[in-house]
Amino acid sequence: MRTQVGIIGAGPAGLLLSQLLASQGIDSVVLEVRDRDYVEHRVRAGVLEHGTVQTLREAGVADRLDAEGLVHEGLNIRFGARTHRLDLHDLTGRGVTVYGQQEVVKDLIAARLTAGGDVRFGAADVTVHDIGGPRPRITFVQDGHPDEVRCDFVVGADGFHGICRGLIAGRTEFERSYPYAWLGILARTPPSCPEVIYARHPNGFALHSMRSPQVTRLYLQVAPDEDLAAWPDDRVWAELQVRLGDDEGFTLSEGPVLDKNITPMRSFVATPMQRERLFLVGDAAHIVPPTGAKGMNLAVADVRLLAHALGGHYAAGRADLLAGYTEAASRRVWRATHFSWWMTSMLHKSPEGDLFDDRLAETQLDWVASSRSMATALAENYTGLPYEQGWSYR
Repeated sequence: MRTQVGIIGAGPAGLLLSQLLASQGIDSVVLEVRDRDYVEHRVRAGVLEHGTVQTLREAGVADRLDAEGLVHEGLNIRFGARTHRLDLHDLTGRGVTVYGQQEVVKDLIAARLTAGGDVRFGAADVTVHDIGGPRPRITFVQDGHPDEVRCDFVVGADGFHGICRGLIAGRTEFERSYPYAWLGILARTPPSCPEVIYARHPNGFALHSMRSPQVTRLYLQVAPDEDLAAWPDDRVWAELQVRLGDDEGFTLSEGPVLDKNITPMRSFVATPMQRERLFLVGDAAHIVPPTGAKGMNLAVADVRLLAHALGGHYAAGRADLLAGYTEAASRRVWRATHFSWWMTSMLHKSPEGDLFDDRLAETQLDWVASSRSMATALAENYTGLPYEQGWSYR
């Protein structure tokens, strides 16, 4: 098999890159170790920045997003039993859209396959060869038969546990593990508020979000080694009622729990994000705690940059855009990493009972609630910073 770009990973990053490249007349093959059903149903975050929504529209995969996505022009921060609404649209002229990551993946798979794109699910034993030469190879096994893709470039969109990051020799990795985790539930019940609620409470952080008008997503701060079995549904709902409560009589709607899990909190950045003819996008290069809703949005930003750089290579023989990919991507990566750290430290209770850290966090919240400039800074980062250029080289 011969193609121009071999992409490893059929998550939103790999699929979107394939879609954007096709729009510029660039061929690609996407290899995914999991089957299609698994990929389309793994539940992930669902808050899309303004720029992410625009990119999906430009890529021609936003019909369902525009019809079903929940547009939010504000968010709520709750502390001291008081609620402070930040009007995102008033502060920035932008908002965010709630639309599940698995729905984005479904839309991208449908678009690629309808257009005749080559997406190979169930590709086992994927191995990359010759990234230092002019024709890298990707070998894999599908349905018990060995196969090979010869390409000009390889893109690792295979996540933190994938094979591609380990091929970047001499990389530097920055990591921060946080002393808390999130216990999350997905419940079949209408959201109790039309917008997201971030709550800091003496018992710990809580988050009220949603996936649809009928499904609510909720989180509680817990210890990293928390035993999920110690949190039956009744205990989860009781604690959510306490942490999300306010002086205005907020009532949390309860319903059947569809899913329950514990998510560790960490920040991770690997650099460089490229080596010769191999490039990393998304979680293969960086991870942020979910507090700032930046994970998939950062992956989309990476893909925009790389699609533009590959377009420049094929359309005009430009080498500078690919050579500068890491530097260009890192600016947004580190900005989002800082914002996610800031939101996380400001909203979570210190598990060690550090009164100094807790007071600093409370002071930060007071500042956000009382200062338009601080509220604007939060809103600008939350809705997404502007892109420096379009994704298409044309």
